[in-house]
Amino acid sequence: MTTPTKRRLMRDFKRIQDDPPPGISAAPHDNDIMRWNAVIFGPPGTPYEDGTFHLTLQFSDDYPNKPPSVKFVSKMFHPNIYTDGSICLDILQTRWSPTYDVSAILTSIQSLLDEPNPNSPANALAAQLFMENRNEYIKRVSAIVESSWIESVDNVIDDPSKSCPSTSSTTSSSSTTANNQSNDR
Repeated sequence: MTTPTKRRLMRDFKRIQDDPPPGISAAPHDNDIMRWNAVIFGPPGTPYEDGTFHLTLQFSDDYPNKPPSVKFVSKMFHPNIYTDGSICLDILQTRWSPTYDVSAILTSIQSLLDEPNPNSPANALAAQLFMENRNEYIKRVSAIVESSWIESVDNVIDDPSKSCPSTSSTTSSSSTTANNQSNDR
């Protein structure tokens, strides 16, 4: 691995630890700075709300000049997510910029859950249901959300260190959400 790549990934890690986006957590996997585990919580007010979705990010020596490979490990039903977990998102392909960091990538993916693009489908059935039968789409997403709970519990039972990439990010995100909710009252 090149030193600039390592330095950049360390900066990305520090940033996501110091200032985690709400509902997002990420950290290198088993001290491998080139491979990260991440968790995205489903955005409030969406069919994905309360879901706990696991992802992996694989970086190359060309990062940040080239985007990482990002995949959902959790099962997903979404117009822009392939059945293998790959994500159809412009910033991970043709609109990539070296200015994007891990926080920006994961925030964009979280936003995609709220704002799918059915005109550029990776999952044709999900796109069709999203456009033509929203109730069935929501029903299928709800099943995915429920399975994400079971998957998260299974991960903790199998290996407690896999529960979240970073407890400090999750704690900060939870307290940020709690603070925002108390401010709304």
